[in-house]
Amino acid sequence: MAIAAATVIVPLGILFFISGLFVNLIQAVCFVLIRPLSKKTYRKINRVVAELLWLQLVWLVDWWAGVKINVFADNESFSLMGKEHALLLPNHRSDIDWLVGWVLAQRSGCLGSSIAVMKKSSKFLPVIGWSMWFSEYLFLERSWAKDENTIKAGLQRLRDYPQPFWLALFVEGTRFTQAKLVAAQEYATSQGLPIPRNVLIPRTKGFVSAVSHMRSFVPAIYDITVAIPKSSPSPTMLRLFKGQSSVVHVHIKRHLMKELPEMDEAVAQWCKDLFVEKVSIAHLVL
Repeated sequence: MAIAAATVIVPLGILFFISGLFVNLIQAVCFVLIRPLSKKTYRKINRVVAELLWLQLVWLVDWWAGVKINVFADNESFSLMGKEHALLLPNHRSDIDWLVGWVLAQRSGCLGSSIAVMKKSSKFLPVIGWSMWFSEYLFLERSWAKDENTIKAGLQRLRDYPQPFWLALFVEGTRFTQAKLVAAQEYATSQGLPIPRNVLIPRTKGFVSAVSHMRSFVPAIYDITVAIPKSSPSPTMLRLFKGQSSVVHVHIKRHLMKELPEMDEAVAQWCKDLFVEKVSIAHLVL
């Protein structure tokens, strides 16, 4: 099985790298020549070009590995996905959560305008990181003193985005592991907070800033809870490359931005309460 997978993945990897460099070149040329004249035109072109590259990874998840992504949402939330600007608040369950998000974005028709807040080192990754930089992803250093202005400037740039976009913000700040869960539980116990079980404690400064700067032009927040059933192996990049399937449950609940509290402290508490609710949802699945 490993040899058979390699005979497919290695050529595809080479194709992805070569085509990715070509995409990066097109993005760079458009960034230099078109963006100074018309940011709207640049974004429309970049959306199509970036999507051509990212679709290869969507194929890896959806077709090669056959990962089964089951979406649970009410009819209104489901019907509006991809048709409006939205701030996404997912938990960070596995190392392919971003790919699961891309699959959902592709199915909703907004893959090329999906954006995420990511760690700064990601933008230096050849091909994929460069394509994200040209697509206006926000890259942070995980230091609020350094990141506050970066977030503010990045969010303000989205105000005139011409197509519906999704901005994913992983407020847990790191991927879920048992060791991190134990640390979070110990901290919660010492502070008299609700004890997390299947999620970590959110870091709310970035979320509060996002709500403050996006409230006027982003109508909705999508509360996304990702859970892996115990009957399914956890999806990993290695399993994807081997063509091994997994099952992922994605629960989506839409909240109107205008219904959030006005005060920063209350917005932070709203986010914390949201993650307390995620615990019960994930527990039902697991």
